[in-house]
Amino acid sequence: MDNMRADLDSLNPSVDWGSGDRRDFLRAALGTGFAAAVLPVMAQTMIRTDIDGLLAGEVMIRSGDLDMRAYRAQPEGKSQLPVVLVVSEIFGVHEHIADIARRFAKLGYLAIAPELFQRQGDPRQYESIPDLISKVVSKAPDEQVMRDLDACVAWAGRHQGDTQQLGVTGFCWGGRITWLYAAHNPRVKAAVAWYGKVVQDKTPLQPQNPIDMAASLRVPVLGLYGGKDAGIPLEGVDRMRDALSRGKSGSEIVVYPDAGHAFHADYRPSYRETEARDGWRRCVDWMRRHGVSA
Repeated sequence: MDNMRADLDSLNPSVDWGSGDRRDFLRAALGTGFAAAVLPVMAQTMIRTDIDGLLAGEVMIRSGDLDMRAYRAQPEGKSQLPVVLVVSEIFGVHEHIADIARRFAKLGYLAIAPELFQRQGDPRQYESIPDLISKVVSKAPDEQVMRDLDACVAWAGRHQGDTQQLGVTGFCWGGRITWLYAAHNPRVKAAVAWYGKVVQDKTPLQPQNPIDMAASLRVPVLGLYGGKDAGIPLEGVDRMRDALSRGKSGSEIVVYPDAGHAFHADYRPSYRETEARDGWRRCVDWMRRHGVSA
């Protein structure tokens, strides 16, 4: 049992294990497994980044009255690290999102992927995407998400992070949130939005679209989109590009003509290796070019 505890502590040193069954943690840990709605996964194409030289695992971040779960990855024994917030898809912080955080950590970043649906429910428990959207995702207010991301930035500043070098990136739902957070927090130096909606039906909980604030945006955002994305018509992407051109943020949009939605998701059939690799290169270069550099 002592050896098991040591192994678990090395995986997630921030957790107080108490007297519970450690196997329960391994089943429930943030950043492990996948939401039922996306099973089965394409294991043969999944990228797996090891934790050698990293401090990686679940942490708790206080946001208002909530102890919010988050997956954190950073180089071990380093300080004054540039910070990157990693915002998940509708499926929450699963294995792929945790791996992205580790990829950033291997490059010298403190990466934080918060479970932004925690107040609404556990995305991993829903077997259908429509149920997940209607019962969890649609009930997460943009205002709440902005506050939770602010809490992550504050936490990073107390845990070896240099919040003067702050970046944010997100995928699908998280891509839309990336646009919004770049407009919300002037401390963000660079942002990369992967196939996030720029136009959608407004609701009381999601009252603005990224396109509404494109012209007034001050943070440089790189938008990465698929030309064959059935859920994000190119007409809207073109309108977003036009709106950005009327501002001064220096934002850019790249469209991969033959890619569909979720082309970076290496655990799904939508994955396109060439476009995903090029997008990742552009993402890292964008962060470095705009002052978020390890």
